[in-house]
Amino acid sequence: MTTGMKSPEEEGRITTVHWRVDPYFPDPRAVAAAAAMIRAGGLVAFPTETVYGLGANALDRKAVKRIFAVKGRPDDNPLIVHIAERAEITSLVRDLPPQAEKLIGLFWPGSLTLVLPRSGRVPPAVTAGLDKVAVRMPAHPVALALIREAGVPVAAPSANTSGRPSPTTAAHVLEDLDGRIEAVLDGGPVPVGVESTVLDLTVSPPVILRPGGVTGKQLAAVLGTVVHHSEKAPGRPQAPGMKYRHYAPRTPLVLVEGPPGAVTARIRELAAEAGAAGEHVAVLARTGTAAFYAGVPVVPCGKSGDPGSTAAALYGALRECDALGADLILAEGLAAEGLEGMGRAVMNRLRKAAAKIIVVEAGS
Repeated sequence: MTTGMKSPEEEGRITTVHWRVDPYFPDPRAVAAAAAMIRAGGLVAFPTETVYGLGANALDRKAVKRIFAVKGRPDDNPLIVHIAERAEITSLVRDLPPQAEKLIGLFWPGSLTLVLPRSGRVPPAVTAGLDKVAVRMPAHPVALALIREAGVPVAAPSANTSGRPSPTTAAHVLEDLDGRIEAVLDGGPVPVGVESTVLDLTVSPPVILRPGGVTGKQLAAVLGTVVHHSEKAPGRPQAPGMKYRHYAPRTPLVLVEGPPGAVTARIRELAAEAGAAGEHVAVLARTGTAAFYAGVPVVPCGKSGDPGSTAAALYGALRECDALGADLILAEGLAAEGLEGMGRAVMNRLRKAAAKIIVVEAGS
């Protein structure tokens, strides 16, 4: 469907409607109004279990183009198509292999995006011209209600300005996009906090293009073998978040990786050096290490030894660091034993957000 709706760039600021809804039993009237906006070519932000998405009718090329324009998103960065019923995927892909059927049965609805051969029904604008499409079914009652009511598949990247920390609350969405999109369905904070795992099933063995809540071990238990995409691999991005700097606060962030004791010692040194130079520093730390940074503003980011809690707090903590007005953010990396599952996802996001990465060794 092509609409006559002007983009915000053409008509100036627009009024963004903000509906607060129960995250489990959303008001049908708000959902119906938001769905009508999507069918008419509008953009609606809504909660998923991972982050807030910026939704448009995936079959409406003009609406999809508005996503890129409003976010300032490079047009070679593909979008994920969200559906509410398993049967909907058959019209979006040319082939649904048995592997995909197994994964759908185990992990949908949920934080797993599958990359499959694109059907002609999906506009190339959604996939950045690639002959494959990324599809998932979110596990959030508000998202599912909206997609069902809209009656169309919904293309939805994160509902933030491109490159900024992804939004995990409606307030984050409005901070970036108020006056530029039609509406926000506010279902409160999201539970997971980092984006879905993206798995490419068009290659053999399947490749994890982006780590998330569904782990490599879980996928390997079903598929036998999966490999992780190298974050340094060149070439055209095959999924969101692969090529460009993402998730970054406005304040430069230095990520320190290594054994926990060496990390805290190095961050204290860096904070002292910055302070001596007249710079204001904020430290992104977990609850078990916050006490090591006396005299420096610390923004808590989850519990020590619990990567899931770090994931849930991460993007909000990055935005909080910006709000402090610091000149520099010093962030703790997770210890090596935390780099499976959600820990891998957290470090993927921190590395993408970092302006600089420092690796330290024990005793250094």
